[in-house]
Amino acid sequence: MDSTKHAVAATGLLAAAVRAEESRRDDPLFADPFAERLAGDDGRRLLADAVAATGQSPAEIAIRTRFFDEALLDAQRAGASQVVILAAGMDARAYRLPWRQGTTVYEVDQPEVMAAKEQRLAGAPARCRRVAVGIDLSDDWPKALLAQGFTSSSKTAWLVEGLLQYLDASAVDALFARVDALSAPGDLLLYNVIGRLLLEAPFLQSTQEFMRRLGARWTFGTDAPAALVERHGWSAAVTDVAEPGSRWHRWEHPVVPLDVPGVPRGYFVVATKPC
Repeated sequence: MDSTKHAVAATGLLAAAVRAEESRRDDPLFADPFAERLAGDDGRRLLADAVAATGQSPAEIAIRTRFFDEALLDAQRAGASQVVILAAGMDARAYRLPWRQGTTVYEVDQPEVMAAKEQRLAGAPARCRRVAVGIDLSDDWPKALLAQGFTSSSKTAWLVEGLLQYLDASAVDALFARVDALSAPGDLLLYNVIGRLLLEAPFLQSTQEFMRRLGARWTFGTDAPAALVERHGWSAAVTDVAEPGSRWHRWEHPVVPLDVPGVPRGYFVVATKPC
């Protein structure tokens, strides 16, 4: 694994440490009993370093975890029997969410990441049919996914969480083009993306510097998050991270309506492939 891929993989440990921290609160947004094991000492050190460098714990990770938990369970109630988590990292949803019988969760990530995850969760039972697909997303992961039993004939919910900021614009478009090619009408695509104004905001520069030192520089952002999938024919509903963050008491900044320009934002997107 090259140094950049190793650094991006390390951010999965950081996210697990944040989920573990959230789960210890008296008022947690979710319960992740696997996060401590997945984070390990290295994840806890990364979180401590991040807090020291930026002055705050990355609350957005906890907010997006709850948001996408709810979106995935909504998709399941709407008939999705397949879930594909791209760049799954140390995500524990296959183990902790109340999946309906017959649900298959495909986790796609680098082989080294999948192996580390298997080791950290050795003996833990998944709550669904969990299929680990060890492949880099720059390789032919659609072929590998199909070889593991994925089928476009079953309704699917796709999750791309905490990934897009590490890619360039052409790689983001290529990723969504591949998702589109594997999807059928009615399928869902869930993702988060950092706004360009937020990426360049002065108050985010300590975070940017920490990520640069880690070797996982944030390079991609857009304030037209729906356009990423609309160009592939999908319809998209966009939520400002501040809205659920404020509602769940994890966001200190005011909620500004999406139609107000010039505001640094992060975005959650729930997209549907039209029937």
